[in-house]
Amino acid sequence: MSRQINIGKLTLGGGAPVRVQSMTNTDTMDTVATVEQTLRMVERGCELVRITAPDVKAAENLGRIKEELLKRGCDVPLVADIHFNPKAAEVAATLVEKVRVNPGNYTDRNTGKLNFTDQEYRDELDRIGERMSSLIEICKRHHTAMRIGTNHGSLSERIMSRYGNTAEGMAQSAIEFAEVCRRQDYHDLVFSMKASNVKVMVESTRLFVEKMHSMGMDYPIHLGVTEAGDALQGRLKSAAGIGALLLDGIGDTIRVSLTEPPEEEIPVAYAILQAVGVRISEAEYIACPSCGRTQYDIQEALQRIKAATSHLKGVKIGVMGCIVNGPGEMADADYGYVGSGAGKITLYKGKEPVLKNIDQSEAVERLIELIKQSGDWMDA
Repeated sequence: MSRQINIGKLTLGGGAPVRVQSMTNTDTMDTVATVEQTLRMVERGCELVRITAPDVKAAENLGRIKEELLKRGCDVPLVADIHFNPKAAEVAATLVEKVRVNPGNYTDRNTGKLNFTDQEYRDELDRIGERMSSLIEICKRHHTAMRIGTNHGSLSERIMSRYGNTAEGMAQSAIEFAEVCRRQDYHDLVFSMKASNVKVMVESTRLFVEKMHSMGMDYPIHLGVTEAGDALQGRLKSAAGIGALLLDGIGDTIRVSLTEPPEEEIPVAYAILQAVGVRISEAEYIACPSCGRTQYDIQEALQRIKAATSHLKGVKIGVMGCIVNGPGEMADADYGYVGSGAGKITLYKGKEPVLKNIDQSEAVERLIELIKQSGDWMDA
């Protein structure tokens, strides 16, 4: 388990729920558009909102965005996304709850140098520590958290010269920045290994966590497949990478990166968390694909059941075609809806059949009655 840190009023890591975040795509200098988009994201369930701050003026405007959000009753923590501008990071760290920096382009110089001696490599690390020092002290003073986010597509020349464009290089880059922060006794840190390649994202994150734990560190981890795309491809890539690591027990916050309005990322994130069982936000359904043994319209029944019960947080319902495999396959369900003959349904509570051979025309309503009688119903 990772250590717990605070991002404003939001707890992250240390047994807290896996947090869902996204990023605005508006012009940061357009306060109204950024606030409106943030509110749409929060309405869908976003718990942390990242906003780009490419320069000092944009970083300063984060304060105005924060003020406007508070006027509208929204105190969602904001994260300043920093790339090349250390001064922007320092300004943002006084205004918002978290800053995100990328080791590959925040302090590392890119001069075309292809080889570094051991001494040159150490000298560069010392220089990075000096350049990071001011930001770290500001973060400590203002209780601002920091995400150190390594990207596969932007590793520094220093890292590339020694490790190449590899998962090892990504993990090592983040470890070096962690050590810089630890030397200044700063620990409000989150780390991420981002790549558009799912295998690289998973491998580098596992490797970083292994290195981190071997050094006695336990910082929270942010998960995401960057530039995943849109539609089905974007959702599947995100689910594959994020889900694999969550099943490893790795991950304290996630972002699904889609080429769509950012508020559309939030339901996908919750669906991934639900699918791997780490954060339950709605009912879950075990439903068979049906076969020739199914003697009722299972697809229509499933849709009717979902429409009536999807708001029942944590309730698991099995919708099965027949009694051959149905009762066994849905053994861990709270309720079951199982075909038992031509147009006939048997309803289960747990593993026990409680209402047998009901006509399918009334079976969904009887299922709802059963859930209500059992005390598991709540109004939508």
